[in-house]
Amino acid sequence: MAVDNGSRAIGLPDDELIRKYVHGCHILHYYNIVDAYGHISVRLSESVFMMSRYMAPALVSSAQDMVLYDVESGEALKKDAPKGFSERYIHSEVYKAYPNVQAVVHSHSLEVIPFSISSTPLRACFHIAGFLGTGVPVWDAATVYKENPQASNDMLVRSTEMGASLAKALGPADDEGLPKYPVALMRGHGFVATANSLEMVIAKSIYTIHNARVQRSAMAISGGMEGVHFFSEREAHDTALTAMAGAAKPWPLWVAEVECHPLYKNNV
Repeated sequence: MAVDNGSRAIGLPDDELIRKYVHGCHILHYYNIVDAYGHISVRLSESVFMMSRYMAPALVSSAQDMVLYDVESGEALKKDAPKGFSERYIHSEVYKAYPNVQAVVHSHSLEVIPFSISSTPLRACFHIAGFLGTGVPVWDAATVYKENPQASNDMLVRSTEMGASLAKALGPADDEGLPKYPVALMRGHGFVATANSLEMVIAKSIYTIHNARVQRSAMAISGGMEGVHFFSEREAHDTALTAMAGAAKPWPLWVAEVECHPLYKNNV
C-alpha cells in the first residue's frame, strides 16, 4: 500500500496490487465491459486512489501507467503526472461519499445502455446478479448541466459537481459504508459499479452485463416485462449475499484467460 501521512500518499502501492489492477483492466476488456474507453480505479487510502493514465484498458501494462489522485479534489498528486481521464471525478466523488468503497468501474457497455434510455428498468433476474436488486437507479447528467446554461452538454462527468451528483444516485451509505445501490446506470452513457474490493467490482461489472443479456432475452421471448419472472426483494438480497460471497472463485480463471491472451501484457 502507499504510505498515507494523513492527507496524501507518497508512492505507488506494492507490485501485487498493481499487478492485480493491470489484470483487472485486461479482464474488463476481455469480457467487453470496456473497449478503448472506460476505466477502473482502486482506493489506496482514505485520501488517495489509483487509476491508469489516459489509455485503453487493454493496453495498460506497467507501474509507469499508474497515476495517483487525491480523493478530495480528483486531481493528480504529482503536477507532472501523465494525462489522466477527464471522468476521474466519477471515482473521486464515489470514494468521497462512501468510505468503504475500495474499487470503482465505469463502463460504456452497449448491453446496459438501452436500460438507461428506455422505460424498462434493469432488475435482478439471474442469481449471480442479485446485487442489482429490484431496480437499478438511472442518473441523468441533464439534471446537473440544465442548472448551468454555459456547461457542456456532452454527458461526461468532468467536474466534482457532476461526480457528486452521480454518486448521490447510488443512494445513502449503509452501515458498512457502502452505497445502497452498488450499480447505477448513466443515461445514454453507461454505468458505474462499486465494491469493497477490486475483484468484487469486476465481478459485479461482469454479472451486470450478464443480467442485462438475460433480461433482454427473456423480454424478447415473452413479449415484454410482464412475462418475465423477476426476483423479489428478498430473493435479490439473499442471492446477492450467496453469489458475491463466492466472487473470489472466478478470479483465478479470469486471470488465466488474460495471461494466455497475446494482446494483454502485464509487466509488473
